[in-house]
Amino acid sequence: MALVGPEPLLNSNPLAVMFDDLRAERSAAVPFPPGETRVSLSRTRRFADEPLELLLEAYERFGPIFTLRIFHANVVFMLGPAANHYITVSHASNFTWRESHFRDLIGLMGDGLLTIDGDFHRRSRLIMLPAFHREHIAASADAIVQETERALEQLTPGASVDLYDWTRHLAVRVAMRALFGVDPDGEQARAIDAAALFEDALSFYATEYVARILRGPFSPWARMQQAARRLDTLIYAEISRRRATGERGHDILSLLLDAQDEDGNTLSDLQIRDEVMTLLFAGHDTTTSTVSFMFYELARHPNVVDRLLAEQDAQLSDGRPTAAQLMSGELTELEMVLDETLRKYPPAWIGPRRSVESFEFNGHTVPARAFVNYCSWASHHLNDVFPEPDEFRPERFAPDAGAALPKGAYIPFGGGSRTCIGMRFGQLEVRTIATLILSRCTLSLPDGFQLSIRQMPTISPKQGLPVIVRPRTASAVAGVPAAV
Repeated sequence: MALVGPEPLLNSNPLAVMFDDLRAERSAAVPFPPGETRVSLSRTRRFADEPLELLLEAYERFGPIFTLRIFHANVVFMLGPAANHYITVSHASNFTWRESHFRDLIGLMGDGLLTIDGDFHRRSRLIMLPAFHREHIAASADAIVQETERALEQLTPGASVDLYDWTRHLAVRVAMRALFGVDPDGEQARAIDAAALFEDALSFYATEYVARILRGPFSPWARMQQAARRLDTLIYAEISRRRATGERGHDILSLLLDAQDEDGNTLSDLQIRDEVMTLLFAGHDTTTSTVSFMFYELARHPNVVDRLLAEQDAQLSDGRPTAAQLMSGELTELEMVLDETLRKYPPAWIGPRRSVESFEFNGHTVPARAFVNYCSWASHHLNDVFPEPDEFRPERFAPDAGAALPKGAYIPFGGGSRTCIGMRFGQLEVRTIATLILSRCTLSLPDGFQLSIRQMPTISPKQGLPVIVRPRTASAVAGVPAAV
């Protein structure tokens, strides 16, 4: 018997959804927290272009909970350690994801872990957890190393490369092998540029809010649907082939094909498709952004690079990390750089939710069915939690310093029952890619490059990340102070 999926959304027409949102807002039994609640196109546009600055300004004016009207609806934002813990852990059951502002992602992902709630989310997560046990993740290390070394052939001294695009194609190949069990050089995979298709699909969220309402043949929505259909061709073909041949491997697709929950329910082809699509997206997009932002900061902080190279020279054999080193996080300097990158640029930058019942936080009420968002990006930039938050300082995450952070202060992977299931896999992948790049070459930014950030479901460099490849510099072991 197939596992029973979630109830479909009540409305799929975007105009009907907007009217439903407004009805829910006007029928609120308690007031919204203070803030800016008048309709404002300039505020809406600013939230699309520079949400971090907008949210930090509102935090200074109103405190850790406030209301901003974004496009048509009031949105409650809750920032800071206590707010993050409230939404993701202590009162998580009072918030749903499925009808949040990212509900349009269902049009791409379907009903995967990212877009479902309640008992179906719990059962689905239990089915998938074994694939993310430590031993399964460690088994992926060889594939990550092989694919990274293959991609490094493009990073020859003197070359100019868009590191963001380079990493996206690498991460998609890794996801296909380790998560989907598909040869990225096979006929089906070569016929579909999955990296480009995901970029096309997610560009839906880079458009104006008004454009996202449109559903015509040339709309951003139609473009996302077209990309999803082409990706479906690959996914369904592999599901069909595996069912027909009985072939299985150590990948997640193999696990999903044979998985059962505690009641013996199995997954339908559609449910498997939705989980695979979700993992292909999450399994490459966050890695792509994190590697890009990491090397942007390293290009601007050569002293940090010196410490990383000194660590490599002391602990790596021929520049190649072992799976144990990568899994354990024993490369301490690299671990601090990774943590600080995720603090300053958490890929999943916002946690969209909708309240089930009204509640009170920090002396303010929030109505039932209100849009409620936490924002790790803004919370990670609060000066009262992370002094000088705009500075890139890996020493913030020295072992003793990191342990002293308040609960809920650092949440790059979410929290509670919705903590990213692929967190350890993503960390392993970033550590591997970063270590192998550093062991081979030095990446510098072109003169005059200015980073700008775009906000889709994840944040990423808006114009990519152009880098110039140079030979690896010698580590300045002597005289480089440890970052502690």
